[in-house]
Amino acid sequence: MQRIGVLTSGGDAPGMNSCIRAVVRKAIYHGMEVIGIKRGYSGFIDADMGPMNLGSVADIIHRGGTILHTARSQRFQTKEGRAQAMENVRRFGIQGLVVIGGDGSFTGASIFHQEHGIPVVGVPGTIDNDISGTDYTIGFDTALNNVVDAINKIRDTATSHERTFVIEVMGRNSGNIALAAGLAGGAESILVPEIPFNIEDICHKLLSGHKRGKLHSIILVAEGAASGLTIGQQIKDLTGFDTKVTILGHLQRGGIPSAFDRILAARLGAKAVELLMAGDSGKMVGVRSGEVVASDLQEILGKPCPINDEMYQLAKILSI
Repeated sequence: MQRIGVLTSGGDAPGMNSCIRAVVRKAIYHGMEVIGIKRGYSGFIDADMGPMNLGSVADIIHRGGTILHTARSQRFQTKEGRAQAMENVRRFGIQGLVVIGGDGSFTGASIFHQEHGIPVVGVPGTIDNDISGTDYTIGFDTALNNVVDAINKIRDTATSHERTFVIEVMGRNSGNIALAAGLAGGAESILVPEIPFNIEDICHKLLSGHKRGKLHSIILVAEGAASGLTIGQQIKDLTGFDTKVTILGHLQRGGIPSAFDRILAARLGAKAVELLMAGDSGKMVGVRSGEVVASDLQEILGKPCPINDEMYQLAKILSI
């Protein structure tokens, strides 16, 4: 294998640049050329791509987002779009592809591999940490720390004004950010899409805490579980407490990647190149129990990634 392509697709995640850097420099170290594909599958179809060298990835390891940019592509979901992408594969002499992204990105990569035979390896990059086959995805640790930092700041004003704060975090289908941040930040209640909740139970808990002298509370809500604004209004109506709502939004996805995410991204990116060199394809690299492993894309696609119930129960106990 003499030339590979690399792209980032779907939502951006802190640490993607570290992964791009690892792919480029690992490939060049082994005598290969790298084509950087911009704006995900959209750039793949539009031939928005070009060669990358050692200098292309200099001074990016500490930067959030992705220097290749990212986008979602409806066209790549069609056979015609994928056929055009394959024309660009031939045009640029790409012999293998590294796709950094989430479940949707991997689905596209897997279909492309099956239709056209181009070797592909996926690298999990999503703040939701909801990909089967890996303990952690690139970007989750940074997003988690961004949320915990916000909780710490909000707790200061919650304490000063003796208020209840509802904080809405990302997590349309996964409550991993809310759960981990809630446990780390000492939230009184954590609402996740995987587990049903009763607003009256939450309010009863708040009232019980207030009776024993607790003057402020933090409620963490994953966006897929409920609207933070709705929960805040319901709490105010049922308890009479002064309740404020903060929606963190895309703040969670930005900022300097954590050391953990940089190291994880570097390890996974390098492993992806090794798999392509070895002729292995249709795989996703991940980390399990600290070891970098490879899984079949077909086995992990769409596979449920359940929330850690033990952690959820622990968070409930510690928030009493």
